[in-house]
Amino acid sequence: MNILVSGSRGLIGSELIPRLKANGHQVRRLVRSAKNANPSDFLWDPARGEIQGELKNIDGVIHLAGESIASGRWNDQKKKEIRDSRIKGTTFLSETIAALSPLPKVFLCASAIGFYGDRGSDTLDENSSNGSGFLAELCRDWEAATNPARDAGIRVVNLRIGVALSPKGGALGKMLLPFQLGLGGNVGSGEQEMSWIAIDDVAQAMVHCIENESVSGPVNLTAPNPVPNKEFTRAMGKVLSRPTVMPMPDFAARLALGEMADELLLSSAKVLPTKLQSTGFQFAYPEIEGALRHVINDK
Repeated sequence: MNILVSGSRGLIGSELIPRLKANGHQVRRLVRSAKNANPSDFLWDPARGEIQGELKNIDGVIHLAGESIASGRWNDQKKKEIRDSRIKGTTFLSETIAALSPLPKVFLCASAIGFYGDRGSDTLDENSSNGSGFLAELCRDWEAATNPARDAGIRVVNLRIGVALSPKGGALGKMLLPFQLGLGGNVGSGEQEMSWIAIDDVAQAMVHCIENESVSGPVNLTAPNPVPNKEFTRAMGKVLSRPTVMPMPDFAARLALGEMADELLLSSAKVLPTKLQSTGFQFAYPEIEGALRHVINDK
């Protein structure tokens, strides 16, 4: 397939593209800067709703671009930038590909398990309801922004991505050094459920969703064995051979991160990859200790 990818230089995109190529797919990228562009790439400005060049003979689209939700303390302006980068960009891309002839066969769009909000110990799958809070509302509207493509008859997959484990970035990238220094510990009570997934399985699951025509709608990209934060902490200490006795109490997390702490660190969502498993996907790293040992020691 000829596949168009946005956010190709991000944590997930940089893992995904080599796997797509290894499976024989041709990849073209949507990039925002000419200095980062290859001759086959398309320049785009999602805020302005502009793409330079003619999109044609595109079989699939994977949309990963968006302002990082953890790049700075949340305030009204920051939250607006996060929302606009996802809603406006997705709406524009969805409407653009819906007008193509022939239509792409499939549109994969990033979302997040933030869709479910803070749900305690409830077990959640793709049929579970939308939660409350900034991230839950963002994910709901983000997924709705793919409707023009869906209404045009394109197979749309909304990828509800969990905590993607990679030492190159994301949550693990930020916490690795403190844990290596023996400064890691439980966050808050340590009881909140973490729905994680190894970066390798994220990329391979996306390839599965592109290639498997039976996959559509929301798909949880999480490992089949979510763990409480305290179990994640224990596994980190074991893999790194370091003590994990420096907890971060709720108040300290909120003091450091404000509203972001409640939604990213202290919230609980036990999310299962029901649809992935029902369509035959096999996880390479289904257990937290093995996944951490792989991504930390083998990368």
